[in-house]
Amino acid sequence: MPEKPNGGSAKFDTGLIRELAAILRDADLGEIELQQGELRIRVAKQEAAPVSYSAPVYAPAPAAAPAAAPAAAPAAAAKAAAPSASDDANAVKSPMVGTVYLQPEKDAPSFVKVGDSVAAGAVLLLVEAMKTFNQVTAPKAGKVTKILVSNEQPVEYGEPLVVIE
Repeated sequence: MPEKPNGGSAKFDTGLIRELAAILRDADLGEIELQQGELRIRVAKQEAAPVSYSAPVYAPAPAAAPAAAPAAAPAAAAKAAAPSASDDANAVKSPMVGTVYLQPEKDAPSFVKVGDSVAAGAVLLLVEAMKTFNQVTAPKAGKVTKILVSNEQPVEYGEPLVVIE
């Protein structure tokens, strides 16, 4: 039982404490204190531990099944679809997981097209991640020979985006 400052014991009114707790909760207060003569009552909320959340990571949508190639040209179709070793060496890769934008605005022209010559540092496209648009620039001067992604396509970290030779 709590003691009074002069050494006697004090009996608390539990109804008053409940009423103070209700006021604390209803008014969204951190603490409330009441003093009546020598009797002092303090009611405080216990701080909750901070909760941290991580953003969900979504896998890219599965690629659409390729259309059936004519029987006479399956080898040619496979060769055209497979990236060559030189493509991989000259590919500009995604610096992060996000969504690719090939143009700065909806009706604006693309940053680059196949056949364009680019200088080192030229903006090739944007990768948007968490509402932030990040420029992907050309690491070297050269000619854009392939654009391996489409506008608004989700991409993974390290995924080839553009080939510059």
